[in-house]
Amino acid sequence: MAKKKNSSARLALIGLVVAALGCLGTATFGIIRGSEALGLYTPARPESLIQGLAISGGVLLVGLAVYGILNPAGVRRFFAGRQARYGSNALIMSLAFVGILIVVNWLAIQYPKKFDLSEGKQHTLAPETLQALETLPGKVVAKAFFSSQYPATTARSLLNDFKSSSKGKFDFEFVDPNADPVQARQYGITGDGKIVLTMGDAREIAAYADENTLTQAMIRLISPESRVVYFLTGHGEAELQASDSSSMLRARQTLESKNYTVEELNLAATNSVPADAKAVVIAGATDPLLEQEVALLKAYIKNGGSLVLLTDPSLLAEPIEVDDPLASYLQQEWAITLQDTVVIDLTSNQPFSAISASYSSTAPITSRTTSFTIMPQARSLGITASLPQDVTVTPLILTAQQSWGETDLAALQANQDVAFDENADVPGPLTVAASAENAASQGRVVVFGNSVFATDEGFDAYANGEIFINAVDWAAQESDLINITPRTQVDRQFNPPSQVGFILILLTSVFILPGLVLVAGISGWLARRRQG
Repeated sequence: MAKKKNSSARLALIGLVVAALGCLGTATFGIIRGSEALGLYTPARPESLIQGLAISGGVLLVGLAVYGILNPAGVRRFFAGRQARYGSNALIMSLAFVGILIVVNWLAIQYPKKFDLSEGKQHTLAPETLQALETLPGKVVAKAFFSSQYPATTARSLLNDFKSSSKGKFDFEFVDPNADPVQARQYGITGDGKIVLTMGDAREIAAYADENTLTQAMIRLISPESRVVYFLTGHGEAELQASDSSSMLRARQTLESKNYTVEELNLAATNSVPADAKAVVIAGATDPLLEQEVALLKAYIKNGGSLVLLTDPSLLAEPIEVDDPLASYLQQEWAITLQDTVVIDLTSNQPFSAISASYSSTAPITSRTTSFTIMPQARSLGITASLPQDVTVTPLILTAQQSWGETDLAALQANQDVAFDENADVPGPLTVAASAENAASQGRVVVFGNSVFATDEGFDAYANGEIFINAVDWAAQESDLINITPRTQVDRQFNPPSQVGFILILLTSVFILPGLVLVAGISGWLARRRQG
């Protein structure tokens, strides 16, 4: 009889151990599930968490039931004896802990929130990506082709971010190309780790699971047709290749990432503007255009074409013996005057670099710009009060009141000190960029009083590149693409510590801190032993 009693007690003890393991598993899965809902952790298989939570909860109940059946006397003693007081406290604490877990999980599911503490918010979708998701004309479904041998944790987390920020416009699924080769061939997938975005009959492949690549693929879905932008050559303009920091390589690469085709155009050689030109860009010409070239541009714009002009002060260009026909055209047809000045901005650490003090809040080019623009050695623009018929002109970028347009270029060329002359200079605030549109012809013009800000030297500084790309988007009448230029990822390198630093880290983490804990434990043990 005693033997049977001991056997039942041992089995009851096993049931109690099983219940403890079930309780531990329930708490662990609950914490992980809450971390997932908060966006702090993304498991490879989210559905396994629900299964684990259910199984561990079941194990907890089964263990308690086994213990209660095999040791009813112990249960009665627990609730009736002195241990009940202590046991009830532990029970209340346990129930409170489980209750907190349930409430936290529910709140996290109902109000999901992700915290990104990294510099530059590298784990938060960029405003440009959010704008692209908002602009989607239809629902996009992403098929991520990842085999079991290829890590998919980062891709799943990123796609989850896209989905949660899309307001139902973005969804995804994972496909194992090894298990389903037919579907992989159907979507043209020949390798691992690629993502296919589909919207209706349109389809784009993202070769990598990163935000920039996915955003670029979405942009191609939004506007899949061919778009060609021509950069004028033959007048000393900035080059499109990376010869030095004065080139327009970064601008070209960014335009190409938005599905533009960037070509060069020599009007003197072709004697025409190509029919597929969405916009023509003149970037920092040092020689004036010929009359016949301006006539070609004028006819092109009159038929709904667009021009983006980046012009520098005459101080930086070749001396012009005759009137500039392009400047005359802008003044007569668009009411924009290229003032023969150099902007002096006293709010800048470098007075010859004009800083944007305000933007137009109504123009699509600048309405969402939050950072400032820096234009080294800029010229000011004038806008005529009486506008030509059907023409609307908008000042895009204004400098501060503490700036002026210096007209004594000879003094500047001789490196002489200059000061504001109210009788000769142009008082601030100054317009350094303006856009214009003809409602009848649909022709558009954007004029900047500087070209350096859009070259490789200044493109990635503050809002410089954003403003230029927005100007091209607006000129090309691609309003859906404005403000959704993929952001440039910041390359970060880990610099390992020196040998001395590494030794100090090793001593601290392996010997000093554990040693302090060990000494504290031994000291406490000896103190209790002395006290008996």
